[in-house]
Amino acid sequence: QVQLVESGGGLVQPGGSLSLSCAASGFTFGNYYMTWYGQVPGKEGELVAFIDMTGSITHVVDFVKGRFTISRDNIKNAMYLQMNNLKPEDTAVYYCNAYPPRPAYWGQGTQVTVSS
Repeated sequence: QVQLVESGGGLVQPGGSLSLSCAASGFTFGNYYMTWYGQVPGKEGELVAFIDMTGSITHVVDFVKGRFTISRDNIKNAMYLQMNNLKPEDTAVYYCNAYPPRPAYWGQGTQVTVSS
């Protein structure tokens, strides 16, 4: 079955960096746009970044532009989010999914907490 497993989150001080990973299985990963979402408790998840099937087209939302970079490795069936210069407002649970998101693809997410 489809499985997306996020990892790499943690507690980091403002200005720090984290590298998130998304391991995919159970579907033809290279045939899908993929995306990262961030969700704060009590709020709907928000799109943070997406990437096309080959990795040649990427988009990050304005709030993280210049700080976050999305990438993928279709050989490894993996997607990544490099997060630099983190801010407290980046605190959220980060999920990966296809784009547009498939309800059955949601994983457990990985918690990112930015705090001093």
